[in-house]
Amino acid sequence: MKPSFKLEQKVLNEWVDYNGHMNDAEYAKVFSIAVDEFMNYIGLHEEAREKYSYTIFTLETHLCYLKEAHEGEKLIVTSQLLDIDQKRIHIFFMMSNEQGDLVATSEQMLMGMDTTEGRPGAFPEAVGVELERLYLMDKENEKPKHAGRTIGIKRKKD
Repeated sequence: MKPSFKLEQKVLNEWVDYNGHMNDAEYAKVFSIAVDEFMNYIGLHEEAREKYSYTIFTLETHLCYLKEAHEGEKLIVTSQLLDIDQKRIHIFFMMSNEQGDLVATSEQMLMGMDTTEGRPGAFPEAVGVELERLYLMDKENEKPKHAGRTIGIKRKKD
């Protein structure tokens, strides 16, 4: 799978907890940074947010912690658009280390917001065109293994 979006981030000292690895809240922080960078990537940088009176909110997120990350370790976050409509983005972020091991995933539902009205609104045309372009590329990729998971205790059947 060739990623359409990529963010590189080192694990900072202040993100490491008493267990000697990145604290669970900091994984969410890295994915939050990825959302901001993704917004820039699709043309919703600060100037565009002001011009269009538009932003993106996170409605829902599902994190999976798969491997420990340690201080100074380089993390690479990529994404795959799973679905889009006029005002929503269903996106799947994958966090890997330099060795290519999957460290964590974050499946998210993002909502486009008209900041003048204070309510959901359709993406500005240029942003919508870019999202459609990325979605057409990403939908050719296999759905990520961890996408669509639900939380629950698996029980053995007697």
